[in-house]
Amino acid sequence: MIYNKSWSELQTMDRCNAIVLDILARLRERVVPGVTTADLDQMADEWTYDAGALPAFKGYRGYPATLCTSINEVIVHGIPADRELEEGDIVGLDMGVIVDGYYGDSAITVPVGKVSPKAQQLLEVTEKSMRLGIEKAAVGNRISDIGHAVYSLVSRYGYAVPKDFTGHGIGRSLHEDPQVPNFGDPGRGPRITDGMVLAIEPMVIAGGVSDVVIADDQWTASTADGSLAAHFERSVAVTPKGPWILGEKSPPA
Repeated sequence: MIYNKSWSELQTMDRCNAIVLDILARLRERVVPGVTTADLDQMADEWTYDAGALPAFKGYRGYPATLCTSINEVIVHGIPADRELEEGDIVGLDMGVIVDGYYGDSAITVPVGKVSPKAQQLLEVTEKSMRLGIEKAAVGNRISDIGHAVYSLVSRYGYAVPKDFTGHGIGRSLHEDPQVPNFGDPGRGPRITDGMVLAIEPMVIAGGVSDVVIADDQWTASTADGSLAAHFERSVAVTPKGPWILGEKSPPA
């Protein structure tokens, strides 16, 4: 069931997502060679509580950390550890918080120092595909219009998306209906309506192969061919005047 949110609920979710995006911005500045993903997770955890929020991921289905930290070929759900980041790595930082019973969820992928042109292009294309998907989160469109916009761009570069990982609705639960795939024909799926909140999150594989390998920890999802992957995400509210990127921008005027 899809739960549309009231204006007051959207305002709470805007505050919630503002905390997530502020922490991600601060973490971006800490991503340097030599820092460990465990260090980044500890920072995120402390800053979450300092902001009066709760970590959304810690304990969720047994997940052990506040952040997901996905390095290089890891697509999503990398568990923070003592591994030090190295010059030329890329690292996905995905996190959520809970404020007054509502969830916020966003992700960025960050270069570690100077990265290769190939890696830089992957980051830029993945973020742009997210923005194109967000534009389609408009009243009257269909859910598949979002994924079609994402895939139309990334496929142009020979990239792929994992078929088993999607965006999702979000609100009083971290994952709500509907699922929001990053591929598909336009004009299909549920109609997009006023008050929906969607976590739009392209996960893009540079090698062009969509197959995924899940590690023994049952969380870490990596590219089957060892190629780089990137992940960007925003929680987006649907309004009559257009998509509202919660925590990042003011409501459409």
